Amino acid sequence: MSRAIRAALAAAALLSCAFFVPGSAPARGAEAAFFPGVVFDYGGKYDKSFNEGVLTGIERFHRETGINYKALEISNDVQREQYLRRLAEHGADIILAVGFSQAPAVAKVAKEFPEIKFTLIDGVVKLPNVQSILFSEQEGSYLVGMLAALSSKTHTVGFVGGMDIPLIRRFECGYEQGVKAVAPDDHIIANMVGTTPAAWSDPTRGGELAKSQFDRGVDVVFAAAGQSGIGVLQAAKDAGKYSIGVDSNQNHLFPGSVLTSMVKRVDVAAYNAIKAAQDGTWQAGVRTLGLKEEGVGWALDENNAKLVTPEMKAALDAASAEIQNGTRKVANYDETNGCKY
Repeated sequence: MSRAIRAALAAAALLSCAFFVPGSAPARGAEAAFFPGVVFDYGGKYDKSFNEGVLTGIERFHRETGINYKALEISNDVQREQYLRRLAEHGADIILAVGFSQAPAVAKVAKEFPEIKFTLIDGVVKLPNVQSILFSEQEGSYLVGMLAALSSKTHTVGFVGGMDIPLIRRFECGYEQGVKAVAPDDHIIANMVGTTPAAWSDPTRGGELAKSQFDRGVDVVFAAAGQSGIGVLQAAKDAGKYSIGVDSNQNHLFPGSVLTSMVKRVDVAAYNAIKAAQDGTWQAGVRTLGLKEEGVGWALDENNAKLVTPEMKAALDAASAEIQNGTRKVANYDETNGCKY
């Protein structure tokens, strides 16, 4: 498809607000031809976690440039490929695919539209028009594991993962290493919400698992479960326990109860990808963002400042510096064939 035809399709698409962000300002001038799109994963763009982090980055780009974007949210697996193709056919210059599960669909659709740029967040597809962005979740999880151990009075901490997949095991393994670095004898209780994509959007089940852990002595629980994690945070608030959020900064959801959040800067990844596509600096390939690249970290703000002592912060800052300079190693679940450290 020629650039001229694609531009015409994009202009025509502007007339249909059916799947443009509501209330977005129209693009102007030469920039009117630039058109980004995004396909969100299960849980939707307002999941208060991973998807919403991506939305934050896209909205930042929109506010700064006035350029509209088209956002689609899947409700079943078939729609991944359908929605990616729909955006490509409407002339998108860059399409963001949110979540590792979109990799097969990206691999197929990207081959059909080699002139369009695809950025896959949290997965890998090796094609000349695909940019794959990964995160060193184990590094950020290590730090919040340290904080969990430093804060626990029962010496028993918990972990609730979403779908039981290597990605979530990577969170769990990093968390375990951080806990054990501070308190080698502390006990860790871990559960997964499920084994299907529905595990990302079941806050009721997340809350039930958290309550079960509290009954077994857990007083700090890390939720790496997408929208299901909101149920974990709510249960911790209700039980007077601490929780740890994930992906986005979730400290504000239950101030005084959320100890911290293990943030994945998917907002920055999304913004940078679209901005680079606009200014011509976008590059295909695989990039992994860890502590050194400010791709992961832990959140400290007015909502949890009273929960984190200066000594706790100093311990986490020192560990972060050592991880970044290589003197402290954090095992990667994927690379060690299990959580071996």
